[in-house]
Amino acid sequence: MTISPSQARHFAVARRDFFSKMNCLIGAVVLLLSITAEARVGNSSEPTSYCTETKECLLFDLICEGKEYEVRHYEAAKWVATEIESIFIDVAKVKAFRKLYRYITGENEEGATIDMTAPVITKVKAETSWLENSVYVLSFLLPSAYQKHAPQPNDTSVYLTDMPDMNVYVKSYGGWILSPIAKKYSGQLKKALDNAQATYQKDYYYDVGYNSPMKLTDRHNEAWYVAKGTPVCPPAE
Repeated sequence: MTISPSQARHFAVARRDFFSKMNCLIGAVVLLLSITAEARVGNSSEPTSYCTETKECLLFDLICEGKEYEVRHYEAAKWVATEIESIFIDVAKVKAFRKLYRYITGENEEGATIDMTAPVITKVKAETSWLENSVYVLSFLLPSAYQKHAPQPNDTSVYLTDMPDMNVYVKSYGGWILSPIAKKYSGQLKKALDNAQATYQKDYYYDVGYNSPMKLTDRHNEAWYVAKGTPVCPPAE
């Protein structure tokens, strides 16, 4: 079959238009993914009514909720963290908080002052005896402006870390996030998950706080267990 010069020109133009449109589509998808990723750390008014003390909070998608717990999806995000070994978790939290606070108030390679965000999370080993030494990992969420690039800490015991995309089982409670209270609610969450035959990371959980010590009422705290596989929703209320 012989193709005339005019047909050849027509095919060439059509081919060029096709690839041009495909490039535009790919660019739009990449841009959308970029915007979505950055939006996971955003305006405090977006995620909940209780994240109000900082300009930005960790955003999430609510998968399902019930009386005993809720299931959330969090996209990957960058944090700054430090580890403290101690018998007492409340002592460890105070020491770790001071280290991270110094980092966001200028003790970094750029001398940058970085806004505080919420929540503050502490990774806790799930099974510890009353007087057993344990390593606690406290983390501050980095604001959206520092999610792609954050200055390195001056303190070698402070480090930047990426938390992966994950589904999380969440138990919310009020008051102060002191050790006996936090352990009570993490235990309630664990019991509810075991009853639901959910699969989750059992080696550790997170104590999660949204409030400064200056806030005396309407405080909000959470216990988190990271889901493994497809999460199991709680019974309907």
